[in-house]
Amino acid sequence: MSERPPPEGWTDGRARAALRKIFDAAVASADPGAAVLRHLPDKPRGRCVVVGAGKGSVAMAAALDKAWGDVDLGGVVVTRHGQRASAGRIEVLEAAHPTPDAMSEQAARRMLAAVRGLTADDLVIALMSGGGSSLMVLPASGMTLADKQAVNRSLLSSGADIVEMNAVRKHLSRIKGGRLALAAAPARVVTLAVSDIPGDDPAAIASGPTIADPGTLADVHDILARYHIDLPPAAAAALAAGGETPKVLSAENTVRVVVAPTLALAAAAQAASDEGLTPLILGDAIEGESRELGIVMAGIARSVRRHGLPVQPPAVLLSGGETTVTIGKGQAGRGGRNTEFLLGFAIAAAGEPDVFALAADSDGIDGTEDAAGAIVTPDTLARARAQKLDPRQHLVAHDSYSLFAGIGDLVHTGPTGTNVNDIRAILITRGGRPTE
Repeated sequence: MSERPPPEGWTDGRARAALRKIFDAAVASADPGAAVLRHLPDKPRGRCVVVGAGKGSVAMAAALDKAWGDVDLGGVVVTRHGQRASAGRIEVLEAAHPTPDAMSEQAARRMLAAVRGLTADDLVIALMSGGGSSLMVLPASGMTLADKQAVNRSLLSSGADIVEMNAVRKHLSRIKGGRLALAAAPARVVTLAVSDIPGDDPAAIASGPTIADPGTLADVHDILARYHIDLPPAAAAALAAGGETPKVLSAENTVRVVVAPTLALAAAAQAASDEGLTPLILGDAIEGESRELGIVMAGIARSVRRHGLPVQPPAVLLSGGETTVTIGKGQAGRGGRNTEFLLGFAIAAAGEPDVFALAADSDGIDGTEDAAGAIVTPDTLARARAQKLDPRQHLVAHDSYSLFAGIGDLVHTGPTGTNVNDIRAILITRGGRPTE
């Protein structure tokens, strides 16, 4: 075990470096290629067809192709534009995220074609991970891709959580919610998934194309009403037609979550310990409005610094999950849920000494921007105002990315090839009253 650094001497630079090491350790632990090899099923008597969607699908496909060189194997997986890599005998397609494009539809059609006509001796391995919902779309009968894109945009700005959004997507699709597995019968389907879903429900990962769907049309109508989501006429007609998703699939099918946020947070905690910090994991499935969670976390950090509760500093508070950003008309600036969380945190922390924070998406992309997230320091607000950036105005406008870009505190990783949702680390370097 590495020697713990001394507790004193927490400079700005050291705090930033520690936060980045903690985040990088969490991402490294979620390597989907290494994880998939620990969960491979028995080799089939016949063919193996590999299908997959999401930001971790290519790494998983490449590892599987290499490990099973003696198996008659092929297939197709889809990842985000700009993340193409070789997966051997398995074809790799690229499509758009978070709003689907024509390649998303082509990828879905190719996957359905790949699994048709199989026998009971054949095996389908489905490699699913975060982002799969938009990368693989096949609109319900009567709907166009433009209709599906409109639905997706409405969902993303509604404030609905990822499970609720995916419930709607499943019922407006010809491939999600178990329909891909239905098309593969009588072949056995093994799903290997990287979870980006609070609670690790495999039916929600990439909208569960190979998993029987527990949700119902009634659930979908409740979600649409709760968040005041308007659907295009063709989408409303598709729901009115009453097409339910499959509720039961073959008992031979199995699913294994190979990477989950809990494992990433455990790795982050170990990295924090190596830096001389006491880690406290608050949970891997924390949800809610991003800016409001920022306020809550700032209150906890203040309690740690001033009272040593719920942990004595130097310490780091770790959490995962996926928050939401509800955008009103005319409010859309630049930013994602992590930078919005951090801006809410910074305003609520109000320059509390000795308190630092990093929040970033493990896939390297926060929302639709080119950054994974950002870092907050005790002087974040002061430095923003020195650049004539008003933190509260940027928060109201959902323009957190621009503020952190203006002070040079964005975190850039590039695409990581995995996705176990957001990683938040709040560092409190020492205790004491603000006047000390």
